[in-house]
Amino acid sequence: MRRLFPVTDTTAPNAQVNAVDREWSLDELADAYAYPAGAETWLRANMVSSLDGAGQHEGRSQPLSSDTDMRIFGTLRGLADVVVVGAETVRQEGYRPARAREAFAARRAAAGQGPAPVIAVVTASLGLDLTLPLFAAPLVPTLILTGAGAPAERIAAARDAGVEVLLAGEGAAVDPARAVALLAGRGLRRQLTEGGPRLLGQFAAAEVLDELCLTVSPTMTAGDAQRIAHGPSLALPTRFGLASLLEQDGFLFSRYRRI
Repeated sequence: MRRLFPVTDTTAPNAQVNAVDREWSLDELADAYAYPAGAETWLRANMVSSLDGAGQHEGRSQPLSSDTDMRIFGTLRGLADVVVVGAETVRQEGYRPARAREAFAARRAAAGQGPAPVIAVVTASLGLDLTLPLFAAPLVPTLILTGAGAPAERIAAARDAGVEVLLAGEGAAVDPARAVALLAGRGLRRQLTEGGPRLLGQFAAAEVLDELCLTVSPTMTAGDAQRIAHGPSLALPTRFGLASLLEQDGFLFSRYRRI
């Protein structure tokens, strides 16, 4: 992995990291992607996009990814308290429970974290297969985030199946700001969302997204795939500043923080 530009950490304006033209260790990646010290709550997103702006190919992000992208994906999970994901992404990507990884065990223990991040699934309909390992056999109990107006019988069914359901909205849909605050109130303040595009669009529109980790894949897809964020637009675009940029095999691994 080769650094194209030095990192300027917004929490330490004078800090820079020297260029390194080799594959980074997981410890080095974890240091580079560490959550900012002192932040009470921090929501970052991790997404991948093709050169022509597609966030998926045939409904899945994997065809746009690479081995290094997956190492960063694992690193971001290894640092997070909670991974927030939309129900459609759970279905499309075949989500499984987060696993404990020895490479991050000492770091997580020192930070007071559990062995693996909590997975929190955002859904208005609760149209989920509760027999999947994500719900039936997770290392750390999976949460469901929904609204108070979601189908009552499905909320009851989820709770009967042993899944904790949190209400983060007055209607059926989840209010993004309430979801962030509700998770933080449970001590899950280092937050990571992996999409999909609708969920990321909601976080962006609510202006609660603090950081975007975006992999630019050297691929073209054409077609009509969604962008990485989809949904209501903001009155004015939210500005983000470049925090770091890495490159390997033509893939760009960028990290932007809200200004």
